[in-house]
Amino acid sequence: MVRGGPRLDHGRRRELGQSFQDGGKHYQRVRPGYPAESAQWLVPAGARDALDVGAGTGKFTELLLAAGLAVTAVDPSADMLGQLTAHYPDATAVLGTAEATGLPAAAFDVATVAQAWHWCDPLAASTELARVLRPHGTLGLVWNQLDTSVPWVHRLSRIMHAGDVYKPDHRPVVGPEFGHLEGHVTHWQDLVSTRDLMELTKSRSYYLRAGETTRAKVLTNLDWYLHEHLGHADDEDLELPYLTLSWRAVKA
Repeated sequence: MVRGGPRLDHGRRRELGQSFQDGGKHYQRVRPGYPAESAQWLVPAGARDALDVGAGTGKFTELLLAAGLAVTAVDPSADMLGQLTAHYPDATAVLGTAEATGLPAAAFDVATVAQAWHWCDPLAASTELARVLRPHGTLGLVWNQLDTSVPWVHRLSRIMHAGDVYKPDHRPVVGPEFGHLEGHVTHWQDLVSTRDLMELTKSRSYYLRAGETTRAKVLTNLDWYLHEHLGHADDEDLELPYLTLSWRAVKA
């Protein structure tokens, strides 16, 4: 049901993931949040303590806090966590990774990984997150994807090198510590300007890792597509269709 990012070997995954170490302020400003429905579906009844792994600047942390949970947010980037702490001071921010959180065993009812599972080693991360979850705790995996079933969005994703390809038969890899994997899709729209879309492109790993020539080409093509081909005015607001793909599994 979700592609969950590119198929990468461990070295390439780490190399691309490093592109998010800095630029937290820009990421917080331009990346979309998540629909409340995704958190409502993931969080089990009676949950009190949540771990948000790969939390970044707190886009999903916000929903967990709004649900009344005590939230610990883990990320390998101090820059990202600085933004999270500034915006969501009620969360506890911890430097760490999905494979090595450094947190106590059996401390959480739910562990979420939003827009980050494809940067993890899924088997090592499953082992670690099962360790910090209480018996029958829930693992939640979340991805925002552009709704490429909409023709203009499909072409936009190609120009942005967004890599958002919806595959209904795909299931994310989780370790044997978890069972009863099930998925959920939320359709929604994010209000963005054409300028926001230019900035959103600059937050993508492809752009961040590209050379100056490639970056300039991407932005030139995007400017042409939005303002000449589609005919939008400079900084015009658009409704950008998204899918949020959520998965949950129970600690065996």
